[in-house]
Amino acid sequence: MGVYDPFRELERFRRESDRGGGRGAEPAGRHWRLAFLPGRAARQYPLVNVHDDGETFTVEALAPGLDPVHLEVTVVRNTLTIAGEKPGPANVPPERIHRSERAAGRFVRTVELPTELDADRVNAQYKNGLLLVSVPRSESAKPRRVSVQAS
Repeated sequence: MGVYDPFRELERFRRESDRGGGRGAEPAGRHWRLAFLPGRAARQYPLVNVHDDGETFTVEALAPGLDPVHLEVTVVRNTLTIAGEKPGPANVPPERIHRSERAAGRFVRTVELPTELDADRVNAQYKNGLLLVSVPRSESAKPRRVSVQAS
């Protein structure tokens, strides 16, 4: 029996996760095909980047081919949820489809942010297949400078 190495265990866990935990799932990088299958990488669509400037979080969600009218963006406390539906091929009977790699269907993606958010000032725009959501921190979550009194 060897010496316990937590980094080796983390690497083993990462490899198993990439393979789908040994359940025969496709390897990492191809999870987009499974994005709409129930219970299989359901939270992976749309793919998101999140960053902040100290006052506001910006969430960039890659979601090409969507009708922005069918997108729903909600904020509760520190959680942002993006929901919608990605359409499949229009007016094509199933027997005429030879290859279908672009998944379609209803999706929900939830992103937890590190502080409480100001739901009244959220702004969302859809442009060129990218959903840009600006989410300000709530006033109570912003750091406040406290003056120190000398006695």
